[in-house]
Amino acid sequence: MKPRLLSLATAVPPHVLGQEAVAARAERLFAGRTEAFARLAQIYGNAGIAKRHSCVPIDWYMAPHGWAERSRLFVQEALALAERAIRLSLAESGLALSDIDGLVVVSTTGIATPSLDALLQERLGLRRDLRRLPVFGFGCAGGVLGLARAAAMATAEPGSRIACVVVELCSLTFRPADASPVNIVATALFGDGAAAAIISTDGVGPALGPWGEHSFPDSLDVMGWDIGDDGFGVRFSRDIPKLIREDMAPVLEAFLDRHDFSLSGFDAIAAHPGGAKVIDALELVFDRPLPETRAILREFGNMSAPTVMFVLDRLKPWRGRILMTALGPGFTAGFLAIGAR
Repeated sequence: MKPRLLSLATAVPPHVLGQEAVAARAERLFAGRTEAFARLAQIYGNAGIAKRHSCVPIDWYMAPHGWAERSRLFVQEALALAERAIRLSLAESGLALSDIDGLVVVSTTGIATPSLDALLQERLGLRRDLRRLPVFGFGCAGGVLGLARAAAMATAEPGSRIACVVVELCSLTFRPADASPVNIVATALFGDGAAAAIISTDGVGPALGPWGEHSFPDSLDVMGWDIGDDGFGVRFSRDIPKLIREDMAPVLEAFLDRHDFSLSGFDAIAAHPGGAKVIDALELVFDRPLPETRAILREFGNMSAPTVMFVLDRLKPWRGRILMTALGPGFTAGFLAIGAR
């Protein structure tokens, strides 16, 4: 009665942002306002990103937008993208909307009350006895930890079918009035996307689990939001690659030892691509190249939580054992073994 991944599908919004076009717009916005831009401008070429997708056109970024507008856009666009992902995942699994017993919705780039899961229930006409779990605050780790929470729900109620939807609209957090280095770096990295999975103990697919997480001590300031009148402002430390190189290996080893795994026993690694330097550090820790992770970063940028699910989707058809991993606010590392037993 193991939870199994019956299907996985991804979706992106329609507006494509080429990295060269983004760099040109960023220069118009920041070059005359901060001396740091000349030093930081090289990041657009070094980020390992060719293009990203956005829920708003590129001109939107050139003007200020308040909290109310951003919140309205978040609900509107997140629901549309989440619906696409969940319908695609259901089609892949051969299930209908009425077959869903539980819904986990993961998102950290906007706030809605009623939460996105309740809004999706109404939008899709899901059953009235649906068990809902909204998850906020996992950030980039939300893809791994959201799947783990959904797998736990499926395990607790054998035979139930749990949909896990992860949607992030990082584009809506950009603040044109903020000329800080971290905001400039964010313009070179982040995009929008969604992914949805169907999980059940009843069906065909790779087993999910075990899973685990580790929160590093004294690291609450490594990643998160700084909230202002114009919305979320991204916070992430330039020391994240260093933290991975120096502190990730023993955390990974502890997870593997706890479940009697060896790293060599995994046929593939589905790692969240935080950025090019983050991937460099992860390749050192895992002692292998991560081509799928690099490919997703190049084609979609860092979409926060859904990104690692895009990597997992790129690994289809799933064979052997896969280890999913991602890092997010807390500062927390998440792990999920797939097809492991």
